[in-house]
Amino acid sequence: MYLSRFLSLHTLWVTVSSVMQHYPSVWGHYDVCKTQIYTEEGKVWDYMACQPEARDMIKYVKVTLDPPDITCGDPPETFCAMGNPYMCNNECDASTQELAHPPELMFDLEGRHPSTFWQSTTWKDYPKPLHVNITLSWNKTIELTDNIVITFESGRPDQMILEKSLDYGRTWQPYQYYATDCLDAFHMDPKSVRDLSQHTVLEIICTEEYSTGYMTNSKIIHFEIKDRFAFFAGPRLHNMASLYGQLDTTKKLRDFFTITDLRIRLLRPATGEIYVDEQHLARYFYAISDIRVYGRCKCNLHATGCKEENKRLLCECEHNTTGPDCGKCKKNYQGRPWSPGSYLPIPKGTANICIPSISSIGNPPKFDRIWPNISSLEVSKPNQANVCDNELLHCQNGGTCINNVRCQCPPAYTGILCEKLRCEREPGGCGGRSSAPGRAGAGPGPRLLLPLLLLLAALLAARPPRAC
Repeated sequence: MYLSRFLSLHTLWVTVSSVMQHYPSVWGHYDVCKTQIYTEEGKVWDYMACQPEARDMIKYVKVTLDPPDITCGDPPETFCAMGNPYMCNNECDASTQELAHPPELMFDLEGRHPSTFWQSTTWKDYPKPLHVNITLSWNKTIELTDNIVITFESGRPDQMILEKSLDYGRTWQPYQYYATDCLDAFHMDPKSVRDLSQHTVLEIICTEEYSTGYMTNSKIIHFEIKDRFAFFAGPRLHNMASLYGQLDTTKKLRDFFTITDLRIRLLRPATGEIYVDEQHLARYFYAISDIRVYGRCKCNLHATGCKEENKRLLCECEHNTTGPDCGKCKKNYQGRPWSPGSYLPIPKGTANICIPSISSIGNPPKFDRIWPNISSLEVSKPNQANVCDNELLHCQNGGTCINNVRCQCPPAYTGILCEKLRCEREPGGCGGRSSAPGRAGAGPGPRLLLPLLLLLAALLAARPPRAC
């Protein structure tokens, strides 16, 4: 009997522990920038790092084709059927809606019959290369959160490069190369994302995985974002704390998943053969029916909202920040240099809010605009900005606001708003110390675990023994 009770208790422990291991609050969603908490001084604001939710970024994209006249239909031309390359009686005509294939059909709703797609002109000028650049621009910094997926209505190209820009298209870097023969096309050994690791995740590879010939039934090309996340967060992305920690401390990794523009460079259409059939050049062209890009506005962990204004995405900045990416402090809130928010410590992160400028609370000597020792300000003058209050500038980590002019911090914290750990200023830093309450990775999950176990133990103890 006691053995069965022990086994039941052990079973619950394993089950609950498994569930709690992936409990969302353990790693944080960063979906709020501040929340009101109750203290002895009343309600105050508790600030935390925050970011907008991921969304379909194609809704906000601007597409540009180069050369501009590469879309089929002007003048009208015939091309061969996708399934049978020798049935060449299909027509592309830009002046007839049913026969036109403009670029916007790469981004419309899929699932209609027949499917809609953009299509290039055919390779009628062979052997001159059929090159097309498709540029996707957001005029906003974007953080990618899911795979980039391109669906071809024609065969997938024999050669293609996916490129990214971080400076609105002024410079470009390759993201990935695609080819039926990587060594011949780009002088690179073929690899897949499965060949990478945490240490090589930023390597630019050439893959043959998505470039099979014209007659293939598969039409999709991926750029694998989630597979790269998985090197840090695990195969099912359960350990997001590890990923967030890496993104927070490794700028190159963070920049790798950040873009302002994408460029699809189509270099050679699908041929399905070693040679090009010059008698049937209408077989060769590019056609794309869908492009998917999921991500979030980059707001430097200072906003949960991102709105479209004048055909441009803008972060709805908090923490007294401003700018398209919340990349600077508001006027009169430049009391210390601007800093992005931090994912750490898990699960709430660090807000790094902008604080009032010295010029907004008095008239000190004009040596700089950095805060003096606030504890030396003993009185609050009328009609001047507060150093702290119970609305927007509350003292963090349990600090107490004294007459709106200074924060009285707990022993473990320091800073104008008690926002810094005191041990950071000591030799050796904070290594090896336990996290402060409310700032570690323990969300409500562990608090739920003990009552569940106690409840089961009580139930098992109360159950009468079975008759022998």
